Amino acid sequence: MATLADDEKGLSYGPIPLGTVHLCLDMQNLFYDGGPWATPWMKRVLPAIQELAGRHAAQTVFTRFMPPRRAEEAPGIWRRFYEHWREVTLEQIDPALLELVPELARLVPPATLLDKTRYSPFHGTGLAEWLRQRDIGTVILTGAETDVCVLGAALDAVDLGLRTIIVSDAICSSADDTHDALMKLYRHRFSHQIEITDVQTILRHWPHR
Repeated sequence: MATLADDEKGLSYGPIPLGTVHLCLDMQNLFYDGGPWATPWMKRVLPAIQELAGRHAAQTVFTRFMPPRRAEEAPGIWRRFYEHWREVTLEQIDPALLELVPELARLVPPATLLDKTRYSPFHGTGLAEWLRQRDIGTVILTGAETDVCVLGAALDAVDLGLRTIIVSDAICSSADDTHDALMKLYRHRFSHQIEITDVQTILRHWPHR
């Protein structure tokens, strides 16, 4: 198991404003113990995510990664991807694997559920417009995986000009080395655009509506 570096406990750009959404990525049975894409750390970070989402359920958006019905229906290089992973296509997978883990599913509603077909939740979902309409300028990122969907979400959020906060003890990966590499990238290469902190700091600095 990777040893995380000490986090900055403060937020670089001040308290978290009311116009904030907690964007929790792909905490699904698909990635939990026994799933075809099991992420060993998910069980470890679930309590932190559950605490944050439970405190701010109405301001939480849970995403689900949804595969195509058949590999042949996927575009471009995604077709090759699903030819390798045919067991997760909709025609083969147990639908229960696509659901959120029970601890988080019970928060919907008031939490929002958003299905996506790509790594980034901003691709083809209308999420950016949904945030704009609600005057949301800050996103807090948790979930799976540090080096895949969290990466996609973070870079798109930065490109959209959103204040982007990654919660270090509420993200997980199936690969220690790339998790650690991405945490270093977030902290150093994107230090002016991505903030890294922990759940307790978020809870102290994010006011209730």
